Amino acid sequence: MLDRSLIFLDLETTGASASVDRITEIGLIEVEDGEYVREWSTLVNPQMEIPPFIEALTGISNDMVAGAPTFAAVSNELQERLRGKLLVAHNARFDYGFLRAEFGRLDAAYSADVVCTVKLSRKLFPGHARHNLDTLLERHGVTCDERHRALGDARVLWDLIGKWRVDPGADAINAAAAVQLNPPPKSRAAARRSVPVAA
Repeated sequence: MLDRSLIFLDLETTGASASVDRITEIGLIEVEDGEYVREWSTLVNPQMEIPPFIEALTGISNDMVAGAPTFAAVSNELQERLRGKLLVAHNARFDYGFLRAEFGRLDAAYSADVVCTVKLSRKLFPGHARHNLDTLLERHGVTCDERHRALGDARVLWDLIGKWRVDPGADAINAAAAVQLNPPPKSRAAARRSVPVAA
């Protein structure tokens, strides 16, 4: 994992459903050969109302996004930044699902190798029960000036990897990531169960 081109990504959205809700902010950190290269973020006009509880959580208001570009307007630049990169995110299925949905609305396919830092943390630190981002911030002594803002949370993921490269070490990170990137094939029994049987 660590020798690949990486994108540490976080999204803020209007809700939890990629099929219904929309992105309100994108933040990402670009990493090459294990070294920080650059960061990028933008507010996004979701073209729908941000619910009050989401506004309270993120601090992103309808007024803030009213003049922001739509996802369509930033899609080409974002696609270029993401192209060929390993995507790293916390609860990665959420962020990856939103990216695929937003690109899909534009008839633009998006796929990537993905590593979830929740799963990574569980593998690296199996003795701990909780692996949400607030818990990891406290456990590893990482600070975040803009919690629940896209770039702030993306920076946290990069900082966590920096902590983990020291303990338990780069080899452990790569081995844990490999489990996600190269899942074992289904057993023959599981494969047989997945084959439809005629009535």
